[in-house]
Amino acid sequence: MSEDVKTAQPGPTEQPKVQVSSLDGHGEYNERASGGLRQRVGHLFTKDAWLGDYDWAHLCMPRLWPYRLGRSSSSSTSKRLTPMPFYGLEDRLPILLAVTLGLQHCLAMLAGLITPPIILANLFKLDASTQSYLISASLIASGILSAIQMSAIRVPLPFLGRLQIGTGILSVVGTSFATLSTATAIAEALYADGTCPMVTMADGTQTRGTCPQGYGMVLGTAAVCGLLEVFLSFMPARVLRRMFPPLITGPVVFLIGTSLIGDSGFLNWGGGANDCASRPASGLFALCPMVGAPHALPWGSREFLGLGLFSFLTIVVVEIWGSPAMRSASVVIGLIFPTLVLGIPLHYTSRSSIDAAPAITFLWTTTFPLKVYGPAVLPLLAVYCSLMSEAIGDITASSEVSRLEVSGPNFDRRIKGGVLSDGLAGIFSALFTITPMSVFAQNNGLIGLTRVANRRAGYFCCFFLILFGILGKISGAILAIPNSILGGVTTFLFASVAVSGLSILQKVELNRRNRFILGLSLSLGLGNLLVPKWATYFLPETSNKALEGFYLSIEIIIETPFLICAIVGGIANLILPYESDENVEASQGLINEQRSETDVEANETQRQERRTLPDDEKDE
Repeated sequence: MSEDVKTAQPGPTEQPKVQVSSLDGHGEYNERASGGLRQRVGHLFTKDAWLGDYDWAHLCMPRLWPYRLGRSSSSSTSKRLTPMPFYGLEDRLPILLAVTLGLQHCLAMLAGLITPPIILANLFKLDASTQSYLISASLIASGILSAIQMSAIRVPLPFLGRLQIGTGILSVVGTSFATLSTATAIAEALYADGTCPMVTMADGTQTRGTCPQGYGMVLGTAAVCGLLEVFLSFMPARVLRRMFPPLITGPVVFLIGTSLIGDSGFLNWGGGANDCASRPASGLFALCPMVGAPHALPWGSREFLGLGLFSFLTIVVVEIWGSPAMRSASVVIGLIFPTLVLGIPLHYTSRSSIDAAPAITFLWTTTFPLKVYGPAVLPLLAVYCSLMSEAIGDITASSEVSRLEVSGPNFDRRIKGGVLSDGLAGIFSALFTITPMSVFAQNNGLIGLTRVANRRAGYFCCFFLILFGILGKISGAILAIPNSILGGVTTFLFASVAVSGLSILQKVELNRRNRFILGLSLSLGLGNLLVPKWATYFLPETSNKALEGFYLSIEIIIETPFLICAIVGGIANLILPYESDENVEASQGLINEQRSETDVEANETQRQERRTLPDDEKDE
């Protein structure tokens, strides 16, 4: 052993040569602290600190020929990739890798963050500058609330002990799609009862006018209703999982995705989701997105459909031949590449939104009058129950892919802290002028793809989200993307949400009881989706304003597919008895969550054992 090593690690008979002053009893401690600081600073200038041993070629190399039609019989000619290291929650992550993966997480979230503000702004006919602000506010709020969700802040409270806020794992927060269907019904009610104005055009047709006060009503009601999820977070985690099992949340998430495809995705693919979708013979919306817009055409024109198809196929091409880094950002590439190749050269875009957007912006540069809209209370309370059930499932999936326990006190604390932070995110996002935010699930796939579950990458993701939100011109550039390109991409995005619902249903044992419950809930949910106005006329008219508001809230719930599905399924799950040979936990899909940790460990053990085998045995 060298003399330097002996000095750094003294044996039991050899003491370090540190002079401790009789006037300073902490001299030895100060020496050790300064030595640790020097070691950390020195580590910053090493290759390991910046690059580590991560397989960067695997992350960045495109798949030139992804189809393996056969395998060589000779093991010597069979090339195998070196397994990438897994970076756990508390592992030391290389700096450059943390920055790169933080940007990847940001790009993976980007399309999901910008879509709801655009849809909501179109619902209330907000101007371009307000739309640009909402996109920026969505990015900034997501960065702030995601950092809180990851941090697991401990707050001491009287009679409750130390309360945890957040999951403490790499779980990000974004604008929820569950609010969009309900907000659509609320907007229709606000324009129908005269709260939001209808404007008469020069040709005599009526269209919706700008209604920022209507958007403020959605925000104010959402902020108040978010208290429900906060209160429910104090219940035991096991009770929460039993109240909202996968049997209920699966169909709900499925209907959220499918309804958004019809309400927004396909309409924008055809040219626009505004009044031009009805193809009026004359007026401002005879062409899409409106008369006088760049390259305006009737809704459903072959040019619009081809433009959307090109963006849709771009995602497919990236998924087949792209590198892992590109595949994780395929939705963003599907927006940017077609806009650069077709949108700008063929004059489908305009610089007006970019010029109108400020260079620098932040929260509250545009505000809305907050007010509670009575008929929206019951629907939004149901939305928050749905958000809580989604959060429980997403946190469980994040824990599983991060190789953390999915049962026991640590997991229960993570669930309760995540639900509490999710409820607070719904309240504070409304105060940030954005509709409720909840845990995003799509980033779980990125954790599994990159094998990095470290919070440091998540914090860099939050940094990039806030940075992109502050740079207002980015929001203006997003608004310049043609509707058809946005529709082609968001159709895939909303379908991915629906597939997530089907994935949740995989955890459910399809016995007679569960098939009956699914049939009950989906019959009303899918029927409502296919015939949206089926329950518009069954409630009686009344002059009582309070009763009229109550009737309207019932109508909003019944005409929102995922809400009626959740209510009917939840009631049926509570009242229907179990058969004698059915296991309650397996029936609701709860045992799968408890087994997931064991399955992850077993699979990892098998991979480790396989790496130690000779090549010829691996081929067998």
